Amino acid sequence: MSQEIKKITIYTDGACTGNPGAGGYGAVIIDGKERKQISGGFRLTTNNRMEMMAAIAALQTLEAKSTVTLHSDSKYIVDAVTKGWAKRWQANNWKRNSKEKAKNPDLWQELLNLCHKHQIDFVWVKGHAGIPDNELCDRLAVAAAHQSGLPEDTGYMQTI
Repeated sequence: MSQEIKKITIYTDGACTGNPGAGGYGAVIIDGKERKQISGGFRLTTNNRMEMMAAIAALQTLEAKSTVTLHSDSKYIVDAVTKGWAKRWQANNWKRNSKEKAKNPDLWQELLNLCHKHQIDFVWVKGHAGIPDNELCDRLAVAAAHQSGLPEDTGYMQTI
């Protein structure tokens, strides 16, 4: 007996109080009529890492293989996945070219793993353009970045 593949819509956003600085991420996961919000943060990280963490954390909430439309206002994420850059960096041992290392290989690896598990359509949306769920993600991310007692972003700390 096969189980029907769920169709999920996700909105994500990341925020940083500096770059680097305290950072947060937020996501809204929509499964039919069910809506879930998640957020988290780190005491020292970058905005790009928080954009990626939003997508990763949201996708990690999905238990079964799903068809996902993931909305992000991060061209970094959307372009790197849809244009094949991230897979090329991975194939080149996390190098963008012969001299330059790809940034955030730990998160790219995790995101690519999740892309193998789920069928994901990455959609770029303009940030701060009045899209309600994107605006909600921004508020979640900013609030998370301002929490006290945030954990360390070990992946970022290994790069500095």
